[in-house]
Amino acid sequence: MAQDSKAGERDAAGEKPGFQPFDPATIEPYVVKDPEALTVNIARMVEQLGKAASAWLAPRESGAKVDTVSEPMVDMVKTLSKVSEYWMADPRRTLEAQTMLLGSYFNIWSRTLGRMGGEDAAPGPDPHAKDKRFTDEDWVKNPFFDFLRQAYFVTSDWAEKLVTDAQGLDEHTRHKAAFYVKQIASAVSPSNFVTTNPQLYRETVAANGANLVRGMQMLAEDIAAGRGDLKLRQTDTSKFAIGENMALTPGKVLAQSDVCQVIQYDASTKEVLKRPLLICPPWINKFYILDLNPAKSFIKWAVDQGHTVFVISWVNPDERHAGKDWEAYAREGIDFALDTIKQATGEDEVNAIGYCVGGTLLAATLALHAKEGDKRIRSATLFTTQVDFTYAGDLKVFADEEQIDLIERGMQATGYLDGSKMATAFNMLRASELIWPYVVNNYLKGQDPMPFDLLYWNSDSTRMPAANHSFYLRNCYLNNTLSKGEMVLAGKTLSLKDVKIPIYNLATKEDHIAPAKSVFVGSQLFGGKVTYVMAGSGHIAGVVNPPDKNKYQYWTGGPAKGEFEAWIGKAKETPGSWWPHWHAWIKAEDDRMVPARKTGGSMNSIEEAPGSYVRVRA
Repeated sequence: MAQDSKAGERDAAGEKPGFQPFDPATIEPYVVKDPEALTVNIARMVEQLGKAASAWLAPRESGAKVDTVSEPMVDMVKTLSKVSEYWMADPRRTLEAQTMLLGSYFNIWSRTLGRMGGEDAAPGPDPHAKDKRFTDEDWVKNPFFDFLRQAYFVTSDWAEKLVTDAQGLDEHTRHKAAFYVKQIASAVSPSNFVTTNPQLYRETVAANGANLVRGMQMLAEDIAAGRGDLKLRQTDTSKFAIGENMALTPGKVLAQSDVCQVIQYDASTKEVLKRPLLICPPWINKFYILDLNPAKSFIKWAVDQGHTVFVISWVNPDERHAGKDWEAYAREGIDFALDTIKQATGEDEVNAIGYCVGGTLLAATLALHAKEGDKRIRSATLFTTQVDFTYAGDLKVFADEEQIDLIERGMQATGYLDGSKMATAFNMLRASELIWPYVVNNYLKGQDPMPFDLLYWNSDSTRMPAANHSFYLRNCYLNNTLSKGEMVLAGKTLSLKDVKIPIYNLATKEDHIAPAKSVFVGSQLFGGKVTYVMAGSGHIAGVVNPPDKNKYQYWTGGPAKGEFEAWIGKAKETPGSWWPHWHAWIKAEDDRMVPARKTGGSMNSIEEAPGSYVRVRA
């Protein structure tokens, strides 16, 4: 019998065609060099892990902390069970789902075996090639790690498809299921574990596990700092101090109420616009996001353009503020600031800015003012503000009746919502960027995070008064009353159609908190002229974008009417910051100038800016 003439062929090196000989250098970085040192460090790691466990258990054993982790887990299980019910109710659907996943696994396994056998398989298009979690070259170069990476993406894509294709789910349940699947997928990524992440594995071998010892020590420190909860460090907080290298714009605290301090900033120009500018920031975070440092400060820039800038610095509340609701924040916050401006400058007309939930409060207060005939605010600018919560994004996951009731019961015990709860919720919106990279860097690599002012501000969370937060969740996220003309404030039913003043409504393209479409839809609810502008980047970077950085871009167009996608298709893109465009808009409304004002006028100041309220940490 004739033998295949090619079966015995060899190349010049004596190898079969396509065969790649074993290269010891490829696994050298993964070989433990000093087993004894590794063993000692593993023991030290376990010791530090024990300290972390003790830091977590101590406040629970003493009764200082009541653990409620199981309650959101119950909601997740209930939600995902509804997806499972659809696929398991019909054996054919069950088989279809299993076949879909197993077929994908078989394809990956076949390609991996081929690569390990020397086949030079040309890779197809990789939709996940830009994923920052998998930038190490061994994720593709090494067949083992490449298999893990592909299997992970196949599984997570399959799970997302199960949610998308499940029939009979209401939209809120589908939204929650998709969110929970995304959170699980982020958590179980092979990039998060030492033995399945090539870079982590190499670094652990090279350090004989010393990185894990340091990482578990940091974990114990962070749980202790969180008083039994993990306070994930995202930056080196020792490098920043409010009033020393952050929030530096010169000014004075002129007045304070139970809920806020009012700051006026010193003029830097010989003349200033006649209308002062009042900024109403969110109370969920602190106002100095608009005054991080002189190079990034919107407040300083506005002062340098000739604005007399006043800022509300909200209190970091405790149990004494439990009953402070939205009416209190409108009266003792915005109206109190307007009274202060009148006393300090003598001016009755003001331009106002509201940021995020501060903008939602400002919009509601404007509607209340319209009912009362209060015309002190003559123009309003809203930064990433929602007044209609139909398209409010992933935060709606936390805002159904059952979960709000759970939050309210938790707030009854203390009078407030702990700031860490909101911080965790915001981080979960971008878990693959704001949670797991820091878990890997801090606790597995054992490296201190780099100093970054924005992340310092992000970690400087605030508490929320129980009455205020309950009103916000129920009226905005749950029942959307402001958009429906059903919100009641100070005994009056509010309508945004009553707000006739000009509005500059700024959205940001990649916003996860106030999506650009949501802001666009809300623009159509006001009774006056609205200038809708969409900036590049997200909720923070899209707003804090100084002109001299020449970063990102913004889009302008006609009235915010019709479909959002149609507006985007016709909008004009302009490179750089939107700040000068906004300033031109302000001046077009009223460009009268007056001599620069002395800070406070005849008022005695309480203290220097940025004041004491902003320094209180949660």
